[in-house]
Parts: sequence; C-alpha cells; structure tokens
Amino acid sequence: MRKWKALITLAAGASLVLGSLAQAQITLNALFMKQAAYSEDDIKAMTADFEKANPNIKVSLEFVPYEALRDKTIAANASGGYDVVLFDVIWPAEYASNGFLQDVSSRINKADVPKIFPGAWTTVTYGGKYYGLPWILDTKYLYYNTEILKKAGIAAPPKTWAELITQAEIIKKKGLVKYPIVWSWSQAEAAICDYTTLLAANGGKFFDASGQPAFQTGGGLKALEYMVDSTKRGLSNPNSKEYLEEDVRRVFSSGQAAFALNWTYMYNMAQDPKESKVVGKVGIVPAPGVPGLSTASAVNGSMGLGITAKSQNPDAAWKYITYLTSQPVQEKYAKLSLPIWKASYSNPAVTKGQEAVVKAADVGIAAMTPRPTVVRYAEISTILQKAIQNALLGKVTAKAALEDAAKQVKALK
Repeated sequence: MRKWKALITLAAGASLVLGSLAQAQITLNALFMKQAAYSEDDIKAMTADFEKANPNIKVSLEFVPYEALRDKTIAANASGGYDVVLFDVIWPAEYASNGFLQDVSSRINKADVPKIFPGAWTTVTYGGKYYGLPWILDTKYLYYNTEILKKAGIAAPPKTWAELITQAEIIKKKGLVKYPIVWSWSQAEAAICDYTTLLAANGGKFFDASGQPAFQTGGGLKALEYMVDSTKRGLSNPNSKEYLEEDVRRVFSSGQAAFALNWTYMYNMAQDPKESKVVGKVGIVPAPGVPGLSTASAVNGSMGLGITAKSQNPDAAWKYITYLTSQPVQEKYAKLSLPIWKASYSNPAVTKGQEAVVKAADVGIAAMTPRPTVVRYAEISTILQKAIQNALLGKVTAKAALEDAAKQVKALK
C-alpha cells in the first residue's frame, strides 16, 4: 500500500512539474528597424503591454537600420537567431522562395482580410500564400513649408510635378532657401522609392508584359531625367544623393527646404518642438501627378511581420504578431504610422490632430504603386540604385544609365 502511495505521490509531483513546464518562460527574439514608422519607444511600449498580458512570454527586441534588416534576416536563417522579423513589401518573393519565413496561411483570420487595405496585404503575400501579417501601411507624401510658400506668394502646394519645379524656382529666386527641394537619393532602397513615385506619376513600368525591363523608356526614363534636371537647376538639394529619410527629415525640420518627399512618420516629428524648428508650418499632400497620366503618385512602402522558418516558438510568435497588428494597438500608436485597418480612418482617436495626414492618405494609399515582386529584387534594386547615382553624379546621361541597367537586369535571368 505504501508503495502505491509513493507512486501516486511521485506521479502527482511529475504532473506538477509538467504543468509548470507548460507555463515555462518563453523568450522570443524579434528584429525591427530603427527609423521611420513606429518609434523604438512605441515598439517597446507595445511589447511591454503584450508581456503584461502574457506573463509567460518575454520578447527580446533588436533594432537595426533599415539597410541592415534584410541582411540580418538572411544571415540568421542558418542559425535561427530570430522568431519574429519585420520585412519590407519587396522581400516576400525572395523570403518565400528561399524558405526564410513560415507559411501562415492557415493562421490567417479570413474575416479580417476585407477589413485591411489591399495594399497592406501585398506586403505579406506571394504565390497565393500568406507569410505574415501587414503591420505598417505607408507611402511617401509631399511635405511643404507653409510659411515659405506664403512668403513666396504661392497660394497652394503643387498638384503636378511640373508645378513643383515652377514653385521651387520662385522660392529660389526670392532667396527664401538655397535648395527648395530635398529627397532621399542615397545609393540605397530609399532612392528606388522616390524613383518609383516619379515613375508611377509618368505612367512608367519596371517590366513589360513579357517580363523584359521597361524602366529605361517612357515614364521610367522621364522619372530619372526629372531627378537629374532638378539637381542641375539647383532646385533639389545636391546632398540628396547622399541622404536617407532621416536626413530629409532633419533638413526639412530645420527650415532649410520648402518641399520634401518622405514617409508618414515625418509629419508628427516635424511638429515636435524637440525635433523641429518648423512646428505649425508643416503641410502635407499626396505626391503630385502628371497631366493626362496621373492625378497623384505613390510608392507602396508597407511592411509586415513574419515568423522565421527556424523559430522554435511559432505559436507564441504568432500571438505577439497578432497583438502588434491588432486594430486597438494600431489606433493607440497611430501618430507615426497610420493603421492597416480601414475602419480606423473614421475613428476620431486616430484622425484628431492629423486630419491633413489622413486626407493625404486617402488619396496616397489608393495610388500606391509596387516595386517589382520578383525573387531577385535585391539584385535588380542594386543595379538601379547605381544607375540612378551615376546619372545624378553626371557620369552618364539618364538614358545611358538606365539602358545599361536594363542590360544588366536582362543578364540576371
């Protein structure tokens, strides 16, 4: 009898151990970017709230510059260093084809699909499958300094790219700023985003129906010619070819530019007295269009959150992702990145104080143009970045730069 009691006691103890193991602490490693969209403080606050609601899950956060995000994710694939990674709309084809992310199609709540903007969903889909949830819905807008425009006698911001040049000339001639326009044209993905915006405005395409490069003609050529011409005329800040988005924000926020192309996050940062000298002077409108071709232009700069293929805690990772992308959380932190949820745009908690941003987004989100969704996008982007840089530096003409890039892209296939 004592033997049986001992066995029962042992079994009960084992059960308790197993139960405690079931509730054992799980640590998720998550990779985010430093700049743009949600701030590090916002992400840390979201994560702290998640951990409070899920005491058995801890999240270790790592922040890297956007330019390091893809390389970090790929390098960690072999060792399984992360559970959750942030990824750009341009990477799902490569990530899915190389098995970097888990297919989460079976986890998607199909009822949520129509509630989220289609442009956001393109961030996480490839080949009819889902590889995460959209988190950042973003495009670039044209920012303008209302005080400078008023001093220049300009009644309204430009609606066309030609009008932007005209207004910039007026501002320059009046000596209000030396270089009226600032861009992020560094040899990086930032330049491709600005180029895509101009390409879309001019009705251009990256590839034709047969999959051959088309950016070297038509709207793609006009886009780069516009970039080069505005620089030669001293209207675009020549340092733009070295700038990323944060550089653009700093130049605009210091009052040294009348116009800037940048993401949503810049609006509220440019209105922050701690960050800006142009508080109360910040205007925002959709990026302009080209008569007969477009009324506005935009690039799809959305980003998603996915579970890495090597994650040992996919259920906990999914719980974290669904929390960050949920409507209540997105609405709570909507000052630097607007929600992916359609219904959020009628919520006063989201729109109050940033009515101009929401108005611009209403047009910009609908006009978002994607960059090529191809497996070898990173290589194509690098080729185009170099071509754009060479043209901006005056080493070759825009036409020659893009024709050479097209030949290199064809050679990849």
